[in-house]
Amino acid sequence: MEKKFEFELAGRKLTVEVGKMAQLANGSALIRYGDTVVMSSATSSKKPREGIDFFPLSVDYEERLYSVGKIPGGFIKREGKPSEKSVLTSRAIDRPLRPLFPKDFRNDVSVVNTVLSVDQDNSPEVAALIGSSIALSISDIPFNGPIGAVILGLIDDEIIVNPDSEQREKSNMYITLVGIADKITMIEAAANEVKEEIILKAIEIGFEEIKKVTTFINTIIDEVGQEKFEYESSDIDENIYKEVLEFSYEKMRVAVIEENKKDRDKNIVALTEEVIEVFKSKYSDLENFEKVIDKAIYKVQKKVIRDYLIKENRRVDNRPLNQIRELSSEVGILPRVHGSGLFQRGQTQVLTTVTLGALGDVQMLDGIELEDVKRYMHHYNFPAYSVGEARPVRGPGRREIGHGALAEKALEPVIPNQEEFPYTIRLVSEILMSNGSTSQGSVCGSTLALMDAGVPIKSPVAGISAGLVIDDEDESNFITFVDIQGIEDFFGDMDFKVAGTKKGVTAIQMDIKVKGLSMEIVREAFDHTRKGIDHILDDVILKTIKEPRKDISEYAPKILTTSIDAEKIRDVIGPGGKMINKIIADTGVKIDIQEDGKVFVASSNVEEGKRAIGIIEGIAKDIEIGQVYMGKVVRTTTFGAFVEFLPGKEGLVHISKLDKKRVRKVEDVVKIGDDLLVKVVEIDRQGRINLSSRDAMPSDENTSKA
Repeated sequence: MEKKFEFELAGRKLTVEVGKMAQLANGSALIRYGDTVVMSSATSSKKPREGIDFFPLSVDYEERLYSVGKIPGGFIKREGKPSEKSVLTSRAIDRPLRPLFPKDFRNDVSVVNTVLSVDQDNSPEVAALIGSSIALSISDIPFNGPIGAVILGLIDDEIIVNPDSEQREKSNMYITLVGIADKITMIEAAANEVKEEIILKAIEIGFEEIKKVTTFINTIIDEVGQEKFEYESSDIDENIYKEVLEFSYEKMRVAVIEENKKDRDKNIVALTEEVIEVFKSKYSDLENFEKVIDKAIYKVQKKVIRDYLIKENRRVDNRPLNQIRELSSEVGILPRVHGSGLFQRGQTQVLTTVTLGALGDVQMLDGIELEDVKRYMHHYNFPAYSVGEARPVRGPGRREIGHGALAEKALEPVIPNQEEFPYTIRLVSEILMSNGSTSQGSVCGSTLALMDAGVPIKSPVAGISAGLVIDDEDESNFITFVDIQGIEDFFGDMDFKVAGTKKGVTAIQMDIKVKGLSMEIVREAFDHTRKGIDHILDDVILKTIKEPRKDISEYAPKILTTSIDAEKIRDVIGPGGKMINKIIADTGVKIDIQEDGKVFVASSNVEEGKRAIGIIEGIAKDIEIGQVYMGKVVRTTTFGAFVEFLPGKEGLVHISKLDKKRVRKVEDVVKIGDDLLVKVVEIDRQGRINLSSRDAMPSDENTSKA
């Protein structure tokens, strides 16, 4: 049965249609927000996937270029692999949904959002988040939603809910906020050094809108929602767990108290082997006995870590809750790269490099957004050896793309604009060791590398994360702490990542494993991260390198600039690019010309760069009658000689104007390759230039006086 529901969100109508399309999915909804249209669907397998210890949820955000009236570029002319923006949106939808499924649920669940039409004033990401929530909530899939979502902007100290495209251009922040009826489930933010107090105020305003969205979705559930199906739990037998807990709890308390991750892992492996040996005879007939014991040990380890934190305020490496692990940093450690920085926090170690390129090296984007090029890029690589594992190297996955984008977002507000620093900038963070918050380590390493490269960033940026454990028996009892390491991230309830300068926040990403967070927890997390950011900046980064280097690396291209009349651009380029390609071939430079006539020439050889600039300026120069030039004869005919007097500019010296005396044959006076002083005597209606060598010669009177 077709149903339509309407709701006003941020002053614009949001329409939900169910029962008309995608009826074979467990749940589906068509979301219209202005002229933005997204099809959201949720499907589930009938049985759990065998042999896995995680919930197999996949979330896809499928951009269709027809949604913005584009035909895909390239030879194939159809959408290929997801764009970076698509991957990041998929992750942003996944994070608030995942904690709302039962923890022992192992059926495959697929959530797909297909973007069918885009109105740039109405966010398809918001529509997809709300659509995913509705599709799951009205389906028979076990799900403890619904969630609501909004975007928050900031213009002249005013908080804007779901800003339109013009407002987004002016906004000093872009926060994606998601929540359930009484708690916040996700914060993803980019900000231009915005104070934490303003962000907290924005979250409070956004949360009020989210409550309205969840109330609206509940009305849809009441009318068309299905009864949730019964599923097969993946949890182990409670009696086995209790036996393993009783035997190993105290042993686990000893095993996990270890500063070094390698030693701690060895302790846990040894304890697991001991438990298997002890219970082998009793449960030898149990199918997958060792996997069952592994699950039990996992639960014991989780309980021990959480008990230490919530009951004893104790961490496995014996740090106080507000203490950051030992920090160190270096710059300039790679001789040939344009800039490098090594940052280490405990056993998290990140090496970031900077490469400076010409403006023509920008990344071209083929997506549904208004942005079509990217001048500043940050990439993140997470090899298996960083966690002591042996796996083949593959291309970047969603996690790598997400962490690189987070670091990119954190540093973007301090990157100088093109006029100040006319370079394309690529950063690459290599994770050498991983034991907690490598994404924020890459922010710190990137600041070091940028300053080492001589990039005049506005302010140094640092990042740190805060953790959380909520009492399993009393939700009002919780503890927050700074600089989580891997085991605390794994068994804790939150990874609250914040990056910023001394002035304010530049990026936030919040991952949680519980249903949601109160504002009190968010405030405490901000307090921890602010103190951490200031400590890293003052005591580590600025003690390693105080400011960006005055000069860029000798191995980086040098960029020279000039401006020409925009009407002369086609002359510089020449027919079919002939002229500009000749300049590039002759000088070995890279040339980028913008529509307003600004010219950027990149070259590792400054002299060749200057020569290219001179050629370009010569081509663009207006030719006036009476001007005198030293030119070169490029070809001869029976009626005269053609002389190139400026790069790409030729004129004819008629045989009668080659000399003061009568010339019978052109070759009697000049040959190809000769230098010849010429004067512009005429420019005809077709733009042809007539030159005279005779009129450029000194007069007889001047010659005799000399």
